[in-house]
Amino acid sequence: MNRIGSVVRLQLVGWPSTLGGAWVLLAGIFLVNLALFASIGAGGDAVTISPQTGAVSSIYIIMFVGGLTTFTQVFPFALALSVLRRTFYVAFSLLLLAQSLLFGLLLTLCKLAEDATDGWGIGMDFFGVGPLDQDNVLLQIVVYTVPFVVFGFSAAFLSIAYKRWAMIGMFVLAVTAVVVLGGLAVLITWQQWWTGIGRWIADQPTAALLGGWPLILAALAAAAGYLTIRRVTP
Repeated sequence: MNRIGSVVRLQLVGWPSTLGGAWVLLAGIFLVNLALFASIGAGGDAVTISPQTGAVSSIYIIMFVGGLTTFTQVFPFALALSVLRRTFYVAFSLLLLAQSLLFGLLLTLCKLAEDATDGWGIGMDFFGVGPLDQDNVLLQIVVYTVPFVVFGFSAAFLSIAYKRWAMIGMFVLAVTAVVVLGGLAVLITWQQWWTGIGRWIADQPTAALLGGWPLILAALAAAAGYLTIRRVTP
């Protein structure tokens, strides 16, 4: 356990550019959106709907990039220090889960502040956009947290696969994804299942649709990464 803790600290060496940088970038994007929509309102233009922006997604993209850099930059250095692959991956997973929960909590606090100020005084929906907007606080935390886990483990698997199989592996993964997804689309269209699938999705509770099913994807990506990293060379 002490070994895992040491590897976690190793992965946190560059935290100002990963953890802190994500929020600095998000804050900058938020201020730009706030100034933009405030200037539109100040110009006297009639606004019939609440200003909405999906810019909060930027922090999830940063999480994805962070997962990539962990295994392309930190992982080889850890192996040079005789860190076991399994230890590194377990440490990454624990750190990812903790970071995802922390980010989910912080985003929820921002969402509560947005609601309390009636959209920052101008009716802007920055944090509570579309399906991300939940009335239940606990569900709100889940909705914000789960995508971080999905993006993190997906990035880890892709970067590990690249280190093991290089570009040929990426090409095979891309072709496989296109064939599988394209085949499913053809099958669903042929059998005329789109209406039934749409009805099934609409009937899903929010907790399952935004918190349950995505976690299955995260678990699959985590398992694939764990199995792949065992034979990766620096």
